[in-house]
Amino acid sequence: MNRFALVLVGMLPLWGQSFSQRGFIETRGSFFPQTTPSDSGRAIGDVLLRYEMAYKLTPWLKFNGAIDGRTDTHRQTERQWRVDWQDRGMLRPAVSLRRFSLTANKGKWTVEAGKQFIRWGKADILNPLDRFAPRDFLNVVDTEYLAVMAGRATWESGGETIDLVWQPRFTPSRSPLLLQRWGGLGGGGLGGDLTQLPLTVRRGPAVLPTGQQWGVRWNHVGRGYEAAGVYYEGHNHLPLLEGRISTFPDFKLELYNYFAKLRMVGGATAIPNRWFTLKGEGGYFSSSTPAADNYFQYVIQAERQSGEWTFVGGYAGEYVTVKRNLFDFAPDRGLTRSFLGRASLQVNPRDTVAFDFALRQNGDGVWVRGEYAHSFNDHWSARVGGSLIRGRATDFLGQFGRNSHVTFAFRYSF
Repeated sequence: MNRFALVLVGMLPLWGQSFSQRGFIETRGSFFPQTTPSDSGRAIGDVLLRYEMAYKLTPWLKFNGAIDGRTDTHRQTERQWRVDWQDRGMLRPAVSLRRFSLTANKGKWTVEAGKQFIRWGKADILNPLDRFAPRDFLNVVDTEYLAVMAGRATWESGGETIDLVWQPRFTPSRSPLLLQRWGGLGGGGLGGDLTQLPLTVRRGPAVLPTGQQWGVRWNHVGRGYEAAGVYYEGHNHLPLLEGRISTFPDFKLELYNYFAKLRMVGGATAIPNRWFTLKGEGGYFSSSTPAADNYFQYVIQAERQSGEWTFVGGYAGEYVTVKRNLFDFAPDRGLTRSFLGRASLQVNPRDTVAFDFALRQNGDGVWVRGEYAHSFNDHWSARVGGSLIRGRATDFLGQFGRNSHVTFAFRYSF
């Protein structure tokens, strides 16, 4: 055995200590009893392959990476096989760098640079403070967070934490596709019943803002409570909608997304006691964009653990100080003026049951979701779930009333 081989053999234990990896491949089918005027499909199939890894380069420096490969039957995923690292398109990329960042830790400081997930909210169902957390809303009630390109520096000492974030490149939330069932053409959604218009309606490319976003978060852990204050300056990752008429080569209405400037000042608190943990989160949102509202949004909830049960219940509210907006896609605001809840049960180490609900205070809309998950062994698992949506067509929840569905998923983890 030569010297090079001996060096490699000697490094194997070190590699095993410094490198970790995991991943899964999941197939999922969603089935809809009803069609919509813009979508006659009743079934959607998805396949997702996710691989995650972490490598400790030095005792104080670590690389984090993740890559997704996916496809589907409903053309919500790009058919172009390219590696996407920005998550700025209307469709899900077929191959995307989900995360890639370097994390350095020295003493009281932690610095992370690259594509990363940033969550600032404390509540469980709705988080007004999550300004650096865009989401994939192609299916409005089954969403996932998107990572953002950012630099983040965190200083922590005792019960005090200060978090600074700078985002040089804007990442939008992914909105429902106009000509599919969640896009609302003919059934509410983004634009109400547009099938009655005497012209062709199409979706144009989004107008993405340039410039930076930044924010600071202070968090204090005291005796018997936790409190945070947040300031954000940038753009809203949820879009306003605008339309333009063109007459060449045919007469059509083109709808496109654009993103308002946004300033947010907010805070959060968590107070545990012997019966439950009380959480509150809220912020005031103001904008210099002419078509954007100014408003205050908040969430108050109680959380209790009882045996293997976890219960969360609360109320999300909103108070509009300046009303200017007529046309947008804002799920966070769509869930305000509602009672929200969640319950989950760990039946045994391999079985869990969970429920979520949102009920409008005026009764105009309701959404209930349930899911049962079972692990067969360390590699194979399955989930079955469903969402029931009902309400008035003029309500944010009610407009998706024809999108109630059931979902089956199988996963192999490695």
